[in-house]
Amino acid sequence: MKYDILAFGAHPDDVELGCGGTIAKSLSQNKKVAIIDITRGELGTRGNVNTRDKESSKANTILGINHRENLDLKDGFFKNDKNSQLIVISKIREFKPDIVLCNASEDRHIDHGKGSDLVNDSCFLSGLKKIKTFDLNNSRQDVWRPKIVLEYIQWNEVKPDFIFDISGYLEIKLDAVKAYSSQLFNPNSSESETPISSKNFIESVSYRAKNMGRLINSEAGEGFNSRQILSISDLDSFLK
Repeated sequence: MKYDILAFGAHPDDVELGCGGTIAKSLSQNKKVAIIDITRGELGTRGNVNTRDKESSKANTILGINHRENLDLKDGFFKNDKNSQLIVISKIREFKPDIVLCNASEDRHIDHGKGSDLVNDSCFLSGLKKIKTFDLNNSRQDVWRPKIVLEYIQWNEVKPDFIFDISGYLEIKLDAVKAYSSQLFNPNSSESETPISSKNFIESVSYRAKNMGRLINSEAGEGFNSRQILSISDLDSFLK
């Protein structure tokens, strides 16, 4: 089945944090959106795989996405190698997205950069005829190359190539992020503190989106970068 947008995250919660508002707005525009998590986040300090699965399921309901699955590669140790690329290529050819969203190319967590490289490289390789992949029925898949790969901004403060206006969808994004409650600020938690369990972090999700919005004279926004040159066919696209 063809999807308009395929969003990849190295861990469950990456997509919600990086582009949850974009996904919510895109779904409201009748676009078909799927999320693929590369790992189960099993090395996360707080919670465990079962916790993360339940939280991910709750976030799915809040966003209202069409489909989500997990590649079950190893958190912290997956590589941008042939084996991983073939797995991702198979998914790209299965979902045939025009737009792919993925992790930031450089970030605090090493999996984010690796995930970005893995997805970017796989999107290119997916368009090569001599790379053979097969579906669950053992039928050879057709080649497919997305039209654009966009990297959502994560921990690091970087200048975006563009900002997507998510006015009216910030609360949905925040609710989807808060679905991962085991990861976030909880003054009554007995688990170890982490960089994302602070009150400042969860507040930053909101004020960063609002600041992105301020930069484009809107309520809220999400920033993206691309390794490709971005193009438009109508200058009116810049007009609000």
